Amino acid sequence: MVDVPLTQDAAGILLLEDGTEFTGRIASHTSCTGELVFTTNMSGYQEVLTDPSFAGQIVVMTSPMIGNYGVNASDVQSDRPWVAGFVVRELRESSDGWRAEASLPDYLRTHGIPVLHGVDTRAVTRHIRSLGAMRALIARADIDRGDARARLESEPEMLGRDLASVVSTSVPYVLEARGETIGEVVCLDLGVKRSSLNLLSAEGFRVRVMPGKSSLSEVMAAKPAGLFVSNGPGDPEAVHGVGSVIREVAAAGIPVFGICLGCQLVARAFGGQTYKLPYGHRGGNHPVRRLDSGAVEITSQNHGFAVVEDDGVVVGAPDLEITHRNLNDGTVEGLRHRNLPVFAVQYHPEAAPGPHDSRYLFDQFIELMSATRAVPTG
Repeated sequence: MVDVPLTQDAAGILLLEDGTEFTGRIASHTSCTGELVFTTNMSGYQEVLTDPSFAGQIVVMTSPMIGNYGVNASDVQSDRPWVAGFVVRELRESSDGWRAEASLPDYLRTHGIPVLHGVDTRAVTRHIRSLGAMRALIARADIDRGDARARLESEPEMLGRDLASVVSTSVPYVLEARGETIGEVVCLDLGVKRSSLNLLSAEGFRVRVMPGKSSLSEVMAAKPAGLFVSNGPGDPEAVHGVGSVIREVAAAGIPVFGICLGCQLVARAFGGQTYKLPYGHRGGNHPVRRLDSGAVEITSQNHGFAVVEDDGVVVGAPDLEITHRNLNDGTVEGLRHRNLPVFAVQYHPEAAPGPHDSRYLFDQFIELMSATRAVPTG
């Protein structure tokens, strides 16, 4: 591995809204604000950077060495990085990975993403775990602290913020099926990752990706075999219009599969409520129990909100059954409608990055579409 010294860096700070400061080296002359969160992924930093669910957030990587295998065009999950800023312990300038096309620092500079490195990321993570995710600022250490506080206080809080409409596609587009086309799936794009679309395409489905605010008539005009409601950033309560589309599509007997933000919107579509978690679930090592079999999946997660329940019942949504539960904090991780072809999970079964324990959920979606529309399974 060949590393080029990061000689252009200046002293930098990470300033939190509670007044706490962490020091490091800033690899950019730009600065940024956003909600400070952490993710426990040990690899997959490029997938993290390009996951639209991280829009509006400064991401702390808990793994100490980041950038050691470079970057490439195959691992990106969207057309651009969406993180507001990036915080790491050790930033590597390597481009020697067998799939590498450039170094991570070069990639971040190209896209104008502020990165603070040389930070005690373990201390930052412990701080967030104790006090919760909060707004933060990355800047040069010589920034005027009064100006820094003013910028920080002007950053919107995540609660009540609609970021799905920011990251969603503005125009529909189609990903053709690989091989023979056996059906068409409509994806409501709230921040979808390419890996999810690729998994559906690989099974012979033509995927029509539509803006998250598409109307029921626009969705139904495609005559879909199923509706996929994607992941995405922000507060589900601030996303309007999707719930009615979910209800009407499901009432027509068309299967609905939601993940991450899509799961929260499925819950809200049928009367459920959501709330903000203290510091969220982000990383590739979250254990989730399947309540039907007792099996435990190690899952990839990236969300800051969860579904409200009371003693095993989704509050306000008696027609929804809880199917999966987080083993770290007991929160709801999966739902299924008792009468309609609707199911959803709070995590990321496309596993980009992360383990593949949950890929079976895409198989379940395909089987459900096959059962309701006589779509061949291939």
